[in-house]
Amino acid sequence: MVASIPNTIHPFGEDDSSKRRQILDGARKVFMDLGFDGASMNEIARAAGVSKGTLYVYFSDKSRLFEAMVEDEEVEKGKIAFNLDPGRDVETTLREFGRSYIGSMCRPGGGSSIRTVMAIAERMPEVGRRFYQNVLAKSIESLSEYLQAHVRPNDLAIDDCQLAAAQFMQMCQATLFLPFVFQAEPAPSAERIARVVDSATRLFLQTYKATPK
Repeated sequence: MVASIPNTIHPFGEDDSSKRRQILDGARKVFMDLGFDGASMNEIARAAGVSKGTLYVYFSDKSRLFEAMVEDEEVEKGKIAFNLDPGRDVETTLREFGRSYIGSMCRPGGGSSIRTVMAIAERMPEVGRRFYQNVLAKSIESLSEYLQAHVRPNDLAIDDCQLAAAQFMQMCQATLFLPFVFQAEPAPSAERIARVVDSATRLFLQTYKATPK
């Protein structure tokens, strides 16, 4: 048994960051192929092309390595920029937001981390909770704030902008996200995403567009 090396904050230089990335890439493949329970530190070290001793220098155990992989996914999704300038018109903004949102959720390989988090969330609820708060809830909040800025007599009539934002995002997922995340279908094409998002935008505006008095 390899003794755990105490967690320390490493002043990661370029070489260390590259090695850490190498380990995370190897771990991602093993977790996706074998699941959390089936993955072992031996398998991860082999997939990453490092020694088991090196693996423990960076991560004290499998749980910490899995959490780091989820954190890495959160960072990647956090780089996606949505143009939610309150000065932009609602229809254009919703269409662009929906396409970017679904494109990120259903990108090739992007469903793997969501599947793995869903599988482990009951056992590691903090991981699931953090992934939801840092990835999904942030998008809902950002869209909600944009909608709130447009709640006025000649624009939108919405009582609960959080609910309305979540409803729009769910409509954008229709026929796309669940078949993708359960691997029933491949990642949807840009054309198909646009078709679904356009439909979601029309339905949303039919419901929430303010009626001129």
